[in-house]
Amino acid sequence: MDNRIFELADQLKLLKEVKKEYEAKVKDLTAEIESLDLQLSDAMAEAECERFSRNGSTFYLNSRLFASPASGLKDAMISALKENGYGDIVTETVNANTLASFIKEQMAINDDVVPAWLADKVHIHEKVSVGIRKG
Repeated sequence: MDNRIFELADQLKLLKEVKKEYEAKVKDLTAEIESLDLQLSDAMAEAECERFSRNGSTFYLNSRLFASPASGLKDAMISALKENGYGDIVTETVNANTLASFIKEQMAINDDVVPAWLADKVHIHEKVSVGIRKG
């Protein structure tokens, strides 16, 4: 086999390992940032300080609201929104991975062809990459 293939394989494996190390570091840093953010926001709230400047930066309390359906009540929530005149904020979606799996199944059934009723309504492309596993 061509030495260039082995060199590229070694470089790819090394970079994937380096990426994994960085991802672990990012995960640790994210946890530390979240902890410090909570400590600082608690201290600012306790001191009744909404904003301050230090070393050329302004720090301020920022509040964001997150909402999601109560466990097991997504359909009921959607129905309630529609029944009360807020159906325009409800959208139907299809998960990209689910759609890709469905298309793959349909192509397996139909000789590698997307069914005609769907073909002009979806965009498909394949990405070829090299997998690496230990062993």
